[in-house]
Amino acid sequence: MTTTAPQERVLATLNADGSRRWLRPRLSRGRFLTARRVVAYFLIALFTLIPFIPVNGHPALLFDIPARRFHVFGATFFPTDTALMALLFLSIFLAIFFVTALFGRVWCGWACPQTVYMEFLYRPIERLFEGEPGRKQRITGATGLRKALKHAVFFACSIYLAHTFLAYFVGVERLWQWVQRSPMEHPGAFLVMAITTALMSFDFAFFREQTCLVACPYGRFQAAMLDRNSLIVTYDRARGEPRGKKKRTPTAAPDVALRVLPGAPPAPSPAAQPRSLGDCIDCTLCVTTCPTGIDIREGLQMECIGCAQCIDACDSVMDKIGRPRGLIRYSSQNIVEGKARSILRPRLALYPAVIAGLLTLFVVLLAGKSTAEAAVLPRQGAPFYLLDTGEVSNQVRLRLVNRAATDASFTISTAEPARIILDTNPVSVPAGESVTVGLTIAFPPALLNDRGAAVLTITISDGAEFTRPIEYRVLGPAGRKLREMKSRSESDRDPVTD
Repeated sequence: MTTTAPQERVLATLNADGSRRWLRPRLSRGRFLTARRVVAYFLIALFTLIPFIPVNGHPALLFDIPARRFHVFGATFFPTDTALMALLFLSIFLAIFFVTALFGRVWCGWACPQTVYMEFLYRPIERLFEGEPGRKQRITGATGLRKALKHAVFFACSIYLAHTFLAYFVGVERLWQWVQRSPMEHPGAFLVMAITTALMSFDFAFFREQTCLVACPYGRFQAAMLDRNSLIVTYDRARGEPRGKKKRTPTAAPDVALRVLPGAPPAPSPAAQPRSLGDCIDCTLCVTTCPTGIDIREGLQMECIGCAQCIDACDSVMDKIGRPRGLIRYSSQNIVEGKARSILRPRLALYPAVIAGLLTLFVVLLAGKSTAEAAVLPRQGAPFYLLDTGEVSNQVRLRLVNRAATDASFTISTAEPARIILDTNPVSVPAGESVTVGLTIAFPPALLNDRGAAVLTITISDGAEFTRPIEYRVLGPAGRKLREMKSRSESDRDPVTD
């Protein structure tokens, strides 16, 4: 059985024989790398600090799944707020689509956690143990003790990220208590941390850039989100081709136009440079520095994450040979082809309009939320009980939610002749918490209709801003049994005469 090698590269991380092609990109220092480094370390610090920042007595972001409540920058969302959470997350996703339509895959190259941690935490550690790939130095991977130490540091970083990730779901106080205790006291949480650590170690130590190329669907969505006016990393083919080696050509101002306005048309080549060759000297630095291993000169590709490493690499080469910067730059396909760039496009009007509508609805619904909530939960057990007093009783479960920043007390009552039987009334509910209350509502059989049912009103009030009447359908005996109970009740009320 024979195999045929593909005519072109199928995947940047795949060799022609099907083996894994390990990418160890060369670091190209420049203005964009500096800016990305500032953004990346800011995001890493923000990701670490958010669980420690209190807002209204809770962490700024806390997704307390066991308690079924989310705390988002001071606002508390409960299971009844599904519509609000859906509106919020849908607005965030559409905002990412809008930014993509404007600036291409700036999210992937500048803010995605996969890129941020891979390029600014794990790769610097790797270069520390293996050295930095360069023109005269090809790094094939650490061996022996260096390899063991590298993966040990990788594992330590993964543990840190896993614990930080877990803090968003349990809070830093509970997490710190768990860290100080035996894992056997909290096996579920320890298992989550261990699995998260293992996945991060696998991702950043082995799978690496393949997460962007294979697993992440965002790159495949860009065909629907981008257009010919979107800002992307692009190669100016008209200026760069044909490629070839050339000597340094002095210029007065290397990149005045392109530095001021990255999307502007390229500056004309100096007369001293023969036009038989383009500005690209085919040094392939744009390829060796790419973290996904593509050649940007082949045009817009799904694997491009817009990190601008090829721009920094090409700009440094243009400076050395005395040519204007911007042979590879942030621009649009229309501008590179000499066409006018259209700012007003249908999708740029549609996305903001939809986002504004969703956020307006979100704010209106959020502002309309009261300081508390009360709801009757489904019945459990027998539908009714008969009391020694001759009354009929129903077991009722109420869920009380306190959205306020202070503790609240809720009084539960009903209209006579029915009455509420409850051990503690009013019921105290801590700030931002919810409790389930089990109570008994007792009533005379005279309130029941012939089918053994009646509608009573249960009123929940905190004595201040919140009052909620809930109509509740109580059940009791029907037919002959009900008539007997009503007759007995009426005879008990008649005066006794000799």
